[in-house]
Order: sequence, then C-alpha cells, then structure tokens
Amino acid sequence: MTTFKDVSMTVTTGLSGNEIYCLAQKGFQPGNIVVGNSVHSLGIIGSIGSGLKAALGGEIKQVTTLIEEGRETAYRRMLQEAKDHGATGITGVSSELIFHGSNVEFLSIGSAIHASGQAPQEKFSTSDNGQQLYAQLDVGFKPICFAFGNAAYSMGIGRGLMGGIKRLARGEIKEYSNIFNQTRHLALTRIVNHAAQFKANAVLGIKTTILPFGGLNEMLMIGTASHHPGLPGEYSEMPASSNLTNIELWNMARLGFTPMRLLLGTSVYSWGVVGGITSTFKSFVRGEINELTKMIYDARENAINIINQEASAIGADDIVGVKTF
Repeated sequence: MTTFKDVSMTVTTGLSGNEIYCLAQKGFQPGNIVVGNSVHSLGIIGSIGSGLKAALGGEIKQVTTLIEEGRETAYRRMLQEAKDHGATGITGVSSELIFHGSNVEFLSIGSAIHASGQAPQEKFSTSDNGQQLYAQLDVGFKPICFAFGNAAYSMGIGRGLMGGIKRLARGEIKEYSNIFNQTRHLALTRIVNHAAQFKANAVLGIKTTILPFGGLNEMLMIGTASHHPGLPGEYSEMPASSNLTNIELWNMARLGFTPMRLLLGTSVYSWGVVGGITSTFKSFVRGEINELTKMIYDARENAINIINQEASAIGADDIVGVKTF
C-alpha cells in the first residue's frame, strides 16, 4: 500500500486501516511490529517442587514467579526494540505462551506508533488497539504502560477428591468456587499493584484468560495502566480497575460515570449423579428440564450476589457490563 505522500521507509504494522485513521486524529502515525521473547526451561527440580505443592492445591507461587519473570523479560525486550525504532508508543501489546517440548517461550508483540505534530511525546505501551486507544485519549486518560497480574494454581488432589465426592450430590462445590474466586482476586490485586508502581490511578480494558501451564493453570489479567487527572486522590494508592472497553468507558464518561473496581464472582455447581440420571430420562421427551433450569439459575444468582456484596462494600452506585458464563 502507498500514500500520496513521499514514503522514505516501508512500514509493517499490525494496525488496521480504521486504527490508523483513529490514531491519526490524535497525531500518531503507524510504525513497525515490535517483538520480544524469552525461552525458559521448566526444569526437573521446579517440576518436582511444583508437583508436591500441586497435591495440596491453591496457588503454586514458584510457577507464578517463573511465568511472571518470563513475561516481564519478553516485554522489556519488546520495549527495547520499540526504543531502537524511535517509537513513542506500542499498541495492541500481547503476552503469550508457546510451548516447545519441555521449554516455554514467552512472547510479547505490539505495533509501534510515532507521535507527530501536537501529539504527546511521553513513551507508553498499551494492550488496546488503535480504536480503543483513541477512545481512551479522547476521554482524558493518559496511557502509561501495559500491565498484567497472574496466579498459577492447581485444584489439588485433596480438592479433586472432595469435589468428586460432592459431585455425587447436587449443589455448589465450594472448594472449586473458592479457588476460582481466590485466584481471580489474586490476579486482579497484582495487576492493580503493577499499575500503582507506575503512578497510574486506573487499569483499563482488563481481559481475563485461563491458560494451561505444565499440568497447572494460569489465571491471567492484562490491561493498560493509565492516569486521569480528574480521578479522586484515593486512586493513586489503589488504582481503579475496569473491564469495560475504552469505547464503553468513553460513552459512560459522557454520562458522568467513572470506574471504581472490577468485580468478580464465581460459583461452581454440580448436577449430581441423581440429577444427572433424572435429566437423562427427561431428555428423551420434549420439554423443560426444571431441575437443571433451577440449578443454573441458582448458580448465576449466587455469583451475582457475590459481586453485589463487593459493590456495596466499596460504595458503588451501579454495576455495569455484567457478564455471565
């Protein structure tokens, strides 16, 4: 693709045409894709140590630290490549895991952008794409850096056995509910602390994923540490957090709302052996399976009640963008 202007260097970017247009409105031009990586060995000793701890269940801090260090190393190398290219910012930053046998590659990728004209010259990185970055800038938030929080965890042999027994009866399996709630809140606390280290007063566009890692799982949250001069001073110590897209945030800000905290609630239920047999027989005929309807309803109500309690505890006016799965 060529432009009507003189082009001194070919640019290879991950930005779409719409993103390039949006960023141009804020004085940014596209740069090249930038990459950073780091390959680590899981190691026999580490595997044995984490294996023993996994029998107990909960967070495996040894593995959490290993993953955190790998992600940080790949991210710093990506930042260096962007600096070498003279970039002002990096958009669409990702942090990925790629397994190569007994080794794991930590990979960070983003698209560099360059300030022109009256655009801010401060260096930054963000997990947002170009359109989301436009909305964030337009509503008054200044992006600072890509932020993440993680927790590697195991359900544990004990929890697995207890959960297996409880699955014989219908109802909530609190051991599973608790571990998911704990690891999600650990990841949230860590991404907020990460943002606070860089003088941010908000973490925006948080995305949560669960990734497999050597027989365990990693709870990962990524987002953008940002600063808005209009937020109350209390958020300098404990930044606000939100999983709203920046376009949603842009619209909410126009209505006078500001984010406070990302709320999380998990409730794991079992249908139970008897319930499973009952629903199997009922599935042979058309019609509603009342027992299953009630159980799923109860599980969702329980999860919603958890976030309602969290919202009440922090004095929130409303809970928006609620997602149920």
